[in-house]
Amino acid sequence: MRISRKAGFVVSAALCGALAVGVAGPAGVAFSAAADAPAGGASRESVAPVPGAEALAKQNAALAGAGAVLQPVTDLVAGVLKAPDGKLSKDEAAGHAAGVKKALDGLAADAKAATDKAGAPGARAQAPGPELVAKAAADLQTKVDALVKASAAGDAKATAAALQATLTGTVNVVVAIVLGGDLPAPDLKGLPKLPTLPGVDPAQTLPSL
Repeated sequence: MRISRKAGFVVSAALCGALAVGVAGPAGVAFSAAADAPAGGASRESVAPVPGAEALAKQNAALAGAGAVLQPVTDLVAGVLKAPDGKLSKDEAAGHAAGVKKALDGLAADAKAATDKAGAPGARAQAPGPELVAKAAADLQTKVDALVKASAAGDAKATAAALQATLTGTVNVVVAIVLGGDLPAPDLKGLPKLPTLPGVDPAQTLPSL
């Protein structure tokens, strides 16, 4: 199966993004370990928390969620592109499908929990962000299912279209997470200002230390 140069470029960019964002997972583990370790032998009760730790942990969790979704999806795309004529074996297709479903189910569960929390009595309602993430996750799952089906059937034309759709669906998930209100606004000179979602507070900057 021949894939256009444009498709190859998009796939390469997505893979690089997965590696970059996926680092958030180990980083979160390291952060938790550091927070749990007493300093200088002092008891845990006497160790002061990092300023803004709660907000930082929430933002790190959002990045980890994006990385958890990107990796299995880009692994699937890479596997299809490497396979002869884009056809995965039954076992390969099942393995990739299971990995993606696990990641997307976890993301959807987190989004539902955030939506339920926002709707709890006394809580400030901010459900549009998590709801959009859940919607993007469901949409991506549908596109991944179509890709796995087309690849397993050996339909090169349908597989090429499904690859493009899957990459677009993955970008939708990442953008939904970024605009969901948990991540700090980018501050690199030259980057455009991000749009905001209706009903969602603008992204906050990192807490003052």
